[in-house]
Parts: sequence; structure tokens; C-alpha cells
Amino acid sequence: MIGETFEDLALQYKGAYLPALTLAIILTSFTMMTYGTIVTVAVPNVMGAFGIGQDKAQLMATGFYIAMTTSQLICAWLIFAIGHYYTFFIAIIFFAFACFLGAFAQDFGVIILARVIQGAAAGILMSQTMIAIVQAYPAARRGFALTMFTSGGILAIGIGPLLGGIVIEALSWRHIFLIPLPLLFIAFLIGIFVMPKSRRKEKPRFDWYGLAFLIVALYCFMTVFADGQRQGWVSSSIISLTVIGVISAVLFIYIQIFSSYRLLNLTVFKYPVFIAAVLITFCVGMGNFGAIYAVPIFAQIIQNFSPVDAGLIMLPASILTIILLPVIGRFSDAISPRYGAMIGLGCFFLGTVPLVLADFNTSYLYVMSFVILSRLGMGINNPVVAKAALSALPPDQIAEGTSTLNFFRMLGTSLGTTAWVVFLEIRTQFHSNALSSTQDPSNQSSQEFLSKIGSIYRELGLTISNIEALSLIHLSDIIYLQSHKFGFQDGFTVLSSIFIFAMIPAYLLGKKK
Repeated sequence: MIGETFEDLALQYKGAYLPALTLAIILTSFTMMTYGTIVTVAVPNVMGAFGIGQDKAQLMATGFYIAMTTSQLICAWLIFAIGHYYTFFIAIIFFAFACFLGAFAQDFGVIILARVIQGAAAGILMSQTMIAIVQAYPAARRGFALTMFTSGGILAIGIGPLLGGIVIEALSWRHIFLIPLPLLFIAFLIGIFVMPKSRRKEKPRFDWYGLAFLIVALYCFMTVFADGQRQGWVSSSIISLTVIGVISAVLFIYIQIFSSYRLLNLTVFKYPVFIAAVLITFCVGMGNFGAIYAVPIFAQIIQNFSPVDAGLIMLPASILTIILLPVIGRFSDAISPRYGAMIGLGCFFLGTVPLVLADFNTSYLYVMSFVILSRLGMGINNPVVAKAALSALPPDQIAEGTSTLNFFRMLGTSLGTTAWVVFLEIRTQFHSNALSSTQDPSNQSSQEFLSKIGSIYRELGLTISNIEALSLIHLSDIIYLQSHKFGFQDGFTVLSSIFIFAMIPAYLLGKKK
């Protein structure tokens, strides 16, 4: 290694170093996750602005997460090649550029490009800062350190949708790209002093072929998920993309197994604890971020909440979890990884399964209370699992292990969010068809409903032709809302089952030595 290290900076700044480094990392983590969650409340506005459906609008989220997923694997190589210092600053500069690009975009394609660049930079920053905090803190305090790292993400999950709602109502959806930037600038300034410039003497080779095949595979699979329902799952374009995606995935795996240099260091998978942690992380990525995407949209579509109210529903959970973080940090250092992970997953499950019964009349506090329980699960699970995974690796593999762990978390996030949206559309369409098929002249309930609605319109002095048309429109709106309600309920059922499945690898984490 050449250049100053974490140890050198700790000696230089003494007791102020770790708090300053932690603050820079929390601000970075918060900003990255804010940009990942802030979009959820803007989906209806973007759909209206560009005249697109939900299948296209959700690409703002999935494009971000796909890029974030692939860039996780670049981070370890960048740190080896140019060091923490330059990796941190280059990623921030690209991220800021993408923010301005998205804010002033006049085409939806440019919005997607901005989100992709944001995601790529965010993936590098999330991995780099996590590696930094693991390498800077002693092993005995690593659980606490990882809890502090998690705090930025937890707070962002609560504040992101709320901030997005406030910005949309006060300004416009375009301003969501610019609002969090000042915090990232502060992290940038602190990083000048706390990020070490050390790097390896030799220049590591990079697996460009593996990266290309991975990007192609993810793009194909995400496009299939996004367009399959609209174009038809057996259409020529969907089948072609599926074949290309499978071939690219196979080639990526082949390179990772047989190449002398690769994106994924497969030697980390010889440790059973690390494998179990990867499985848990993947499942939590799928279920947790699916719920993060689902709840604000559910609140707006089904419960008719404003963007601000939909965003506010996530905030108390994050605040409470942040308050409890010191306790959670000590808890994660003391408890068995097996039981810590299972407790966290149990909170995830208990915070999601009641939403299966949520509908138009479900109270605001009901939804909020279970979101709180789910966020506590995130606060407990993530640092426990991360510490168990990285503690199972030798010191020289921590950087690669961290990138791998974050890669599978974001892979689960990307696949989970996209697959959940597709599942929602399929189930909503199924319920819409089922409800519509019952609405015929022989359905007495429908006729009674139309008669009651018609009498109301007659009292308003409308003509018979207008009454009939408006009554049918009203009935159509009810079918629309009912079908979406059932679709969301089916979606929350799937999310709940994911957390139950994750209990299996959680048990395999073993007891604390």
C-alpha cells in the first residue's frame, strides 16, 4: 500500500477522526437512499407530465437500482486502483451532474439516463463508505459502526417520501433532483479531511467483459419484467430479450468461475456464514424495498392521501429507529447473529403481513404503526447480518466481501421492486376482469347501485343520458379502486412470504462464538 491510511488519519486527528468520518458517511448514505426513495411519491406526477403508464414510470426506480447494483462490484476495484479519496470524490461529482441533468430534462428518456448515472454513483458511494467504516473501526465496535452506517438509510426511507411530497406540492416534481444536494456538499467537504489516499502499488486488472454481460443481463431481465405484461409474455421481443438475458447471465457466471480476474471474488463463498448472509441480504432487499415502493403508492391510490401525507407515513418509523440506534448498535454487538437476524426478519414480517388486510377504510395510524415495526426490523437485521458476514472473512477480503454483499442487496432490490410492480399489474388486471365480468343486467347488486347513483344525479337536475353515462363512469371507478385494492393485498402477501423464507438462512448464521 502507498499513501496515507485510516490509521495515519486517526493518529493525526485523534479523537475527532472517527466521529467526523462517521458523519460524512451518514450524510452520504442518507443522500443516496433519499434519492432512491424520494421518487416513489413522484410517480403519479411523472406519469401525468409525460403521458406514460406505471410500467414506464417505475423505470425511474428500477433504472436507479440496476445501475446501483452493477456499480457495487466496481467499487472494490476503484479503491484498489485509486484509493478511497478519489473514489469518493469522483462518484460525488458524477452524482451531482446527474441531479442537474434530471432536474432540467425535457424528455423522459433523459430522466432515465439521469437516474442511471445517479444509481451508478450511488452504488459506488454506498459500498465505498461501508468499506471505509468497516476498515476504520476496530472489530469490537464494528456492529456499532455498521448501525451508524445503516442510520442514514433508515432516516432516508422516512424522510425521502415526505420530502418528495413537500417539494412536489410546494414547487414541482423536478425539484426532487436538487433538494438533497446541500447535504452531499457537506459530506464532500468533510471527506477532504477524512478519506485516506492509500492505494495498492500494483494496478489491478478489471473484468470489463463480466461487467458488460452483467449490465446486458440485468437490462434484459428488467425490460422483460417492465414490458412483458403490456407487450405479451410470448411476444417476439420479450422472448428475444429473455434469451439474450439468459445467455449474458450464463457468460457472466462462466467468467466469474474461470477467469483469473473477475468482478465477484468467489473465494468469499467458501465461508458458510457469508453465504447465509448473502441469502438474507438478497431476500431483505427484495421484500424491504418492495414495501418501501409499495406503501406510499398504496396510500395515494387506495387511500387517496396527498403526496405529503403519503410521505409522512414513513417518517415516524425512521425517527423512532434512529432514536433507538445506540441501543440497537450495542444489541448487534452482543447478540448471536442467528437470533439477531431472526428477530429483525420477524419484525419485517409482522410489519408487512397486517397490510394484507388494509383497504380504503384502514386508518392512517394502522398503516403507520406497522411501518414502524418494519423499520425496526431493518435497524436490527442489517448491521447484525453485515457484521456476521464480514467477520467471517479474512481482513484482505473485507473490501471485496462488502461489495459482494451490497451487490446482492441491490440485486434483490432491483428484482424485487420490478417484479413486485409487474405482479401488482397482473393481479390488478386479474381482479379487474373478475369484477367486470359480474357487472351485467342480471346482477341485482349492480342494478341497485346504478339506481341509487342515478337518483342522486336526478336530484341534481341532470338529463337521463348524462345520468346513465356518469353512473357507469362511477361504477368503473369503483371497479378500478377495488381491483387495485385486491392487487395491493396480493402484493403484500408475497412480500410477507419473502421474510418468512429468509428465516432459513438466518438460522444457518449460527450462534455467536
